[in-house]
Amino acid sequence: MNRIKYALAVILAALAAAWLLADNLFPQPLTYFRFRTVFMQLSGIIAIGAMSVAMLLALRPKWLEPHLDGLDKLYRLHKWLGITALVTSVLHWWVGQGTKWMVGWGWLVRPPRGPRPDPATLGLVEGFLRSQRGLAEQVGLWAFYAAALLMVLTLVKRFPYHLFRQTHKWLALAYLVLAWHALVLVKFEYWRQPVGWLVAVLLVGGSTAAVLALAGRIGARRKVAGVVDGLEWHPALRVLESRIRLQPGWPGHAAGQFAFATSDPREGAHPYTIASAWDPLEQRLTFITKALGDHTGRLRERLKVGMPVMVEGPYGCFDFGDTQPRQIWIGAGIGITPFVARMKQLAAEGGSADIDLFHSTAVFEPAVIEKLRTDARAAGVRLHVLVDERDGRLDGERLRAAVPQWREASVWFCGPAAFGQAVRKDLLANGLPARQFHQELFQMR
Repeated sequence: MNRIKYALAVILAALAAAWLLADNLFPQPLTYFRFRTVFMQLSGIIAIGAMSVAMLLALRPKWLEPHLDGLDKLYRLHKWLGITALVTSVLHWWVGQGTKWMVGWGWLVRPPRGPRPDPATLGLVEGFLRSQRGLAEQVGLWAFYAAALLMVLTLVKRFPYHLFRQTHKWLALAYLVLAWHALVLVKFEYWRQPVGWLVAVLLVGGSTAAVLALAGRIGARRKVAGVVDGLEWHPALRVLESRIRLQPGWPGHAAGQFAFATSDPREGAHPYTIASAWDPLEQRLTFITKALGDHTGRLRERLKVGMPVMVEGPYGCFDFGDTQPRQIWIGAGIGITPFVARMKQLAAEGGSADIDLFHSTAVFEPAVIEKLRTDARAAGVRLHVLVDERDGRLDGERLRAAVPQWREASVWFCGPAAFGQAVRKDLLANGLPARQFHQELFQMR
């Protein structure tokens, strides 16, 4: 989590610092309208800069994953940048549009305009951009209204996923309009300075990403066709186990990684943790999905053996790679999935490991728990099953008592975010280094 906080701070600091090299937030003499002029430039650059980086992150760049600790963290940064762009653009809008309203209401008196530059003295590019200012202001205003509404909708958890996916396509279109708005209205003098160079690079990158999103080309080179060749429903847990046979082209995956799977093009791609170790001879993946939302709740009725599926990936850095002498795994509910894959991998490799796996579940399903025990025995993993009603919830104190050597271990958590944060807070407060706690943030919206 700290990496994406630092990344967000660096992005915003870079935009602000580049602008401060070119302008001053407190011009002299300091008046409201002089402040308004420079604030509109600063807020506009931060808003379009944050949105541009968010657009680039939407491309799911694999090369960036190791630096941000996985695509799940990258998507969290994408969300924070979107919120930053929303807040900053609202301020930008209010200072611009609200000032006009306050002048109309008689609360402010607009100073007389200075002399306009002679068009004959302007270069071809500057003259063209100045001629577009009125149009850019109007289309930018409506694009802002559309983008603000769409961004708010994406933050509503109950908003259906297929509509959430569509809002991102519409946001890509709104971004292209806002990029034109920024290109025209950024102070022309900035283009000769670092702030202009930075904005230019971000506008080109963000516009390219928007076009790829509108064309449905995100992740296109990492997609492999497959077919459903097995389904198993666990009613007590409301969990569906799906086995996919892939065509050649899948690069293999590490246990703990995830993929995007598309069974209905209208619904689009959904992320699922891979619950199987990779065997290049078998060319199969297993997904374990809990019926939690509108899409996953209908998967049992929708998926059929023989149905074609498109799989994209693999993604993620929740791959159990570290140098600690032992590991502690915590899989809460459906969060057990990456640990199932890792146990199957360990069993296939025949290696030895010093691992304790804690599985906390609200429902005890004997057949599923027996499968888990079989996988744990084959992998040499010590399994601790805690049923909420019978055993109570796992907490840091209980974990430390069960594994006295916990300070020597790395901790890998997958499950509800609040649960993971509570365990992390306890362990770090008692001496576990933060770098030894790994948490999957598997909320892609």
